[in-house]
Amino acid sequence: MDQVRLLVIEDDPDIRALLAEFLSREGYEVRGLDTGRQATQTVASFAPALVILDIMLPGEDGLSVCRRIRAESMVPIIMLTAKSSDIDKILGLEIGADDYLGKPFNPRELLARIRAQLRRASGGSMVHTTASRRLMAGEIVVDIDGRAVSTRAGVAVSLTTAEFDLLVCLLERPRRVLSREQLLDWTRGRSAEPFDRTIDVTVSRLRSRLADVAPDVVAAITTVRNGGYLFAMPVEDR
Repeated sequence: MDQVRLLVIEDDPDIRALLAEFLSREGYEVRGLDTGRQATQTVASFAPALVILDIMLPGEDGLSVCRRIRAESMVPIIMLTAKSSDIDKILGLEIGADDYLGKPFNPRELLARIRAQLRRASGGSMVHTTASRRLMAGEIVVDIDGRAVSTRAGVAVSLTTAEFDLLVCLLERPRRVLSREQLLDWTRGRSAEPFDRTIDVTVSRLRSRLADVAPDVVAAITTVRNGGYLFAMPVEDR
């Protein structure tokens, strides 16, 4: 069986070497970069299953690199951030990162987050409950088994892992108020940091991605003051 490939973009040689050694022992094939200059080219040629990306890179910072990667690929991205910097987390999520981890970190925690993202990306999401299901609401069709979203006219809609999981979570529980804590737990798992803005930022990103192709669905993703979010539209479950 081919090894799962991981790309680590980290300028600190000690951290990069530590991650390469640790993740290699866990059975992954790891490639490291010390800057983001070759990030998009390496994602295209190396085809990693996941990218670990430090924000504080020399020259072009990690947020800019994340934006460039996301413009060309939906590969899951875990960002390494300054532990006290909420603004970095918010910006990273808005740009398209799937998860974040503050420095210093325990390699075992990073491994758990990597496994969670890979599980979701491969169809093993916590919200994936039954194979071959399709959820249809308004103008969109969500293929649960294939982890794909399209319009009823067949136009593909590209979503990140976090955006897809959130959409499925809302569609599986229509007309029910879901708290931010529930959504965070169902879409990111119990290893996620209790960061209040995570779900808000992901909802904002999801609305933005659907705005042009399914404005009716965007309108149905309703913010409930002091409550959370509610999907205010009937959903067909097939």
